[in-house]
Amino acid sequence: MPEVVDACFKQAGPMHQFDTGGLDLKVGETVVVRTDRGLSLSRVISEPRQVNEEELEQPLKSVVREATEQDVSKGEELKEKEKEAVRKCSELVAKHELPMKLITAEYTLDGNHLTVFFSAESKMDFRAVVKSLSTDLKTRVELRRVGARDAAKLIGGLGKCGRPLCCVTHMRSFDPISVKMAREQDLPLNPSKISGVCDRLLCCLKYEYEQYLDGSLSIPDGIPHQHLNLFRTS
Repeated sequence: MPEVVDACFKQAGPMHQFDTGGLDLKVGETVVVRTDRGLSLSRVISEPRQVNEEELEQPLKSVVREATEQDVSKGEELKEKEKEAVRKCSELVAKHELPMKLITAEYTLDGNHLTVFFSAESKMDFRAVVKSLSTDLKTRVELRRVGARDAAKLIGGLGKCGRPLCCVTHMRSFDPISVKMAREQDLPLNPSKISGVCDRLLCCLKYEYEQYLDGSLSIPDGIPHQHLNLFRTS
């Protein structure tokens, strides 16, 4: 059976399986991994383990090496190049009058692929921007449209609670959220009260939802519904 580790490219980013390639890897270690777009830095978040073939993430990529000081330094240098790439892309977007909002850009470690993330209300033809940017930067360029929640995860910031956004600090994926969750927790249904910086329903509406429902079942009949908030855990 192949030996794999789970790794992620960003804090609270999605987990991906990688073949260890026989390396003795530790949790928290930075490694260079192979992806569909090229080499990238990633952080190990699980101990190596044996996995059955049917449980493998397909196609399974591999860890190339443990990251060196040069790899980490290169990653920092690319962050500055990413800012310049966004600036140049912004100029091209304005030139072609495209209704898109640029968010951020990411280079692969080898510098052979640049992904520019953007948000937009509708589809559009941005091939001219990709062509011009590829020629200017002398690398392969991909423009990727993301939704409101993913945009907030990429940008970061503070939530209504004053703490860093949950999607940035610990949420690896987005669970379905509904107004029903707010209603059954007796929260105000004012959109400005139950929406996050992404203008979508607060992810934290789900945190206590099941416990709240369980607790409400044990409340004697006759207690006003609004008093159920006394049993909230926060």
